[in-house]
Amino acid sequence: MAGDSGRFGVDVDRRVTAGPGVVVLTLTGELDHDTADPLRTALDEQIEAGAARIVVDCAALTFCDSTGLNALLRARLQAQEAGGRVELADLRPPVNRMFEITGARTVFTVHDDLRAALAAADRRPEQR
Repeated sequence: MAGDSGRFGVDVDRRVTAGPGVVVLTLTGELDHDTADPLRTALDEQIEAGAARIVVDCAALTFCDSTGLNALLRARLQAQEAGGRVELADLRPPVNRMFEITGARTVFTVHDDLRAALAAADRRPEQR
């Protein structure tokens, strides 16, 4: 798994079957100050490569602190500026709570799971 620090990992999967320009980043473990660099790098690389849609699969993400949240928010803005988008899938209760408390959940398109996110590939989220 790319970027695996033992506590956190990021796996990049270009889902050709979900449409051109769709990239899935699967996060595992604990995303915090000490582990956020692989996520930042993966997001930056995909945005620079012109990904139209980055789906961040959080099914195996067990923890996210403000550093991880900020990395995702920054990437969301960068993707928007480049004409793309960052979406989240399968927020587990502890991670979902962080997004709800901070209000960040309202600025992302959040899908129930990865399958729902990929099925929504052709739908455009409302402009925020």
